[in-house]
Amino acid sequence: MSVLIDYVAGILIVIGALFTLTASVGLLRLPDLYTRMHAASKAGTLGSCVVLIALAVQAHDFAIATRALAGVAFFLLTAPISAHLLAKAAHSAGYRLWQGSVRDDMADAAQPRQTTQS
Repeated sequence: MSVLIDYVAGILIVIGALFTLTASVGLLRLPDLYTRMHAASKAGTLGSCVVLIALAVQAHDFAIATRALAGVAFFLLTAPISAHLLAKAAHSAGYRLWQGSVRDDMADAAQPRQTTQS
């Protein structure tokens, strides 16, 4: 049974490493801040979570497995939200999209609102 657990953990580590490699290639190859951030937040989060699940499978201690699974939950809850907020802040600061982008859904939201003073 121990050999089967080792194989499962090894396969999960390789899968997590491949997703992390994909995220790093996306950081190097994609054209603008927003697509790079998308690659890092999606593939990087998935790769980290799969490696932590491999740790939980391999751990012979319940406390270590629980902490690894709590780390997975933490990654899944925080990474998409932080990537969204960073992209929104970058758009508000004026970072332009790649010229090949089809549509800018935030273009109207970036314009300052007209306020009337009474």
